[in-house]
Amino acid sequence: MKTRTKVVVIGGGIAGCSTLYHLTQEGWSDVVLVERDELTSGTTWHSAAQVTNFGMTQTMVGLKSHSIALYKKLRDDPEYPVGYHHGDGGIRLANTPAQMQGYRHFASMARGMGVEYEVIDAEECARRHPLISTDNLLGGLWDGEDGDIDPAQLCQALAYHARKAGAQVYRNTPVTALTQHKDDTWTVHTLHGDIDCDIVVNACGYRVNEVGAMMGVHHPVASMEHQYFITEDIPAIAEAGHRMPLLRCPISDYYSRQEKGGLLVGFYEQDCKTWGMDGISPEFSNDLCPDDMDRVMDVLEGAFERMPVLMDTGIKRVVNGPITYTIDGAPLVGPIPNKRNAFCIIGLRAGLGEGGGHGWLLAQQIVHGEACYDTWVIDPRRFAGHTNVELTALKAIEDYQNEFRFHFPHEHRPAGRPAKTTPLTPIMAAEGAEFTVVNGWERVDYIKPAPDFHPNLSFDFDEAFDVIGAEVRNVAENVGLAEVNGFNRIEITGADRHAFLDRMFCGTVAKRDGRVGLGYLLNHQGCVKAEATIANLPASDRGPARLWYGSAAASESHDMDWLKAHQRDGEDVALRSLTNDYTILVLAGPNARAVLASCARGDWSATAFPWLSVRECFIGFAPATVMGVSFSGELAYEVHVPNASLYAVYLTLRQAGEAYDMKLFGARAVDTMRMEKGFLHWKADLITEFDPFETGLSRFVKIDKGDFNGKDALIRRQAEGATKQLVTLKINATHAPAHGGASVMQDGNVVGTVTSADWGHRLGINLAYAFIDPMLATVGTFVELDMYGDLIAAEVIAPSPYDPTFARMRS
Repeated sequence: MKTRTKVVVIGGGIAGCSTLYHLTQEGWSDVVLVERDELTSGTTWHSAAQVTNFGMTQTMVGLKSHSIALYKKLRDDPEYPVGYHHGDGGIRLANTPAQMQGYRHFASMARGMGVEYEVIDAEECARRHPLISTDNLLGGLWDGEDGDIDPAQLCQALAYHARKAGAQVYRNTPVTALTQHKDDTWTVHTLHGDIDCDIVVNACGYRVNEVGAMMGVHHPVASMEHQYFITEDIPAIAEAGHRMPLLRCPISDYYSRQEKGGLLVGFYEQDCKTWGMDGISPEFSNDLCPDDMDRVMDVLEGAFERMPVLMDTGIKRVVNGPITYTIDGAPLVGPIPNKRNAFCIIGLRAGLGEGGGHGWLLAQQIVHGEACYDTWVIDPRRFAGHTNVELTALKAIEDYQNEFRFHFPHEHRPAGRPAKTTPLTPIMAAEGAEFTVVNGWERVDYIKPAPDFHPNLSFDFDEAFDVIGAEVRNVAENVGLAEVNGFNRIEITGADRHAFLDRMFCGTVAKRDGRVGLGYLLNHQGCVKAEATIANLPASDRGPARLWYGSAAASESHDMDWLKAHQRDGEDVALRSLTNDYTILVLAGPNARAVLASCARGDWSATAFPWLSVRECFIGFAPATVMGVSFSGELAYEVHVPNASLYAVYLTLRQAGEAYDMKLFGARAVDTMRMEKGFLHWKADLITEFDPFETGLSRFVKIDKGDFNGKDALIRRQAEGATKQLVTLKINATHAPAHGGASVMQDGNVVGTVTSADWGHRLGINLAYAFIDPMLATVGTFVELDMYGDLIAAEVIAPSPYDPTFARMRS
């Protein structure tokens, strides 16, 4: 066995084999896979092995398309062919107009990735799948690429080709411990000896947290028991003259696909069961859980109604095995939070179907530092430290129960809430708040007009439209107050703090005490990695001279890891997270200054405290730090408060605001206002696929300032020219917003993709941001949006259509 290699992949299922194979495809041959037993002896061997092209984000569609292309290539390989039924087709059923509308949106989104879905009616569903009934059915989404693959053959083929490229695979080699050294390299201790390596990959399926514990981390992954059965042969299948399409039914929570002359039928019962919560036997390998068909009888009855032939068909075999879920249902593929040179590819509940793509994207990240797609939807750092075993299990149960029911816009499911709160959460609830969830934090979405106010789930503008509009009008004309919890805050101290940030940012970094600046960090490909505000706080009785680095709540682990990775030996820089210690109260509107001045000593005039200023003060008697910044486009102040004083500051501001009839507002009002103002959202509009010039951020780039991270790559990209350009669109529709992923069309061709959209209540127009072909980015150009199957006219307009001179923010 090797004693030194570049990468050790731990786990020999689809995740590990795909990663190993793709590492060799990216040019790294000095790589090793270790497996405690035989390849595919975990969840992979008993997989239902469905391969679909369906995804609810473009990244997921892209990685699944790669999986299908790879599997077709392996199927046709004469050296080591794989059994793969490609192109049987598949239908996702629907019995409500809202579900059908969602399918039309996903079809628009997939079109931008070169994938064509069809939205078909109930009769067409039955024509393509002659075993189903059309009772209580409106239609479905057809994916012509659906199929199934042999799990063991697939993994063995990937391992075979990886070995041919120089990789090594060691079976029956359990990992017993992991040691990380001062230079961030690793030693993987196994039963048969040690392997030193630069990088470790956890691809351990349901044993993910056994290996996680060896490196001192916990992953938000839990296992669920999942049952399917295989039927006797069904004469109607032979008579059909074609293979049966795959079927996924959110109405009755089951799926089916053809298995030889019969069907494989699987269930997502409501009375579901977690597995392995208290540990997993070392002997559990190529093993199953005891059958428990009583648990799925309610789902089986629904399957009988949809597919009556099942009532007269015998069962040959029942399979009940564990499958893994993460806390939000999407896999964890990428860097392990707070660790160096450690990656994971875990929580692949649909591992066989999409594992080829996951390994592809992970190998790119390991070798190049970034993948061809923005991978935030599967990034392990999208969660913070609150994701413990108990919370993950609750969310896994909820996801399992809703396996085929997609999330609607503004849908926030109840399991595992509230995970993170502030002292104001119950106060806001008493005020009538409807809450959204941001990185686990309960954040006010809007204030309900009545306790029983519950908008319908829809892709159209919902019943909260006028409520949001009223909150926006109050902010624009008067003054509003909002709580923004979970905002990522990193305190940076040390004599080299400015030099450090100057190297990290592509533009000018504010350095003067009492001033705030906005800037962007690039990756090594010259594309947008992060966005942050930098506030310069002078030395005081609250601390030494320091910087506050502020960014989106979701970026908590991501940004800290990126900054730490770029600290140099001997550099006098210290990083400390304050994210969980402070909360922001936002005062916004033309009367914001008057409210602030009435409860905080000092001169708050525009001359003494201009836009982009920061000052420590007291709100009443409570300590606070105030920044003159705005995400709404109105005069606004962020009041940063230690959580211990949050309620006191809230009461003081509410009392001061009574003279102005100050009202509360929430996150949905903020989102519509930032759209009007031209402010971008991290991981919606700011993604790693585009550089700051393509994203419309050239004013934040200073090429001639000296060296900064990503500079050389950015210069090369600039010379090559933009591939896409972010634009603001005015949409000719009043019934619905566009949604992220919707395709921008011209002359029947896809020319771009919507990143975010909302109604602009102050301007009275329907707005969207989209990356489109640069030749179409000129103001006044007309394009069309594919909105739920309808082509809607849209015009490219100037960015920041609301108050483009920033006069209101500076007032």
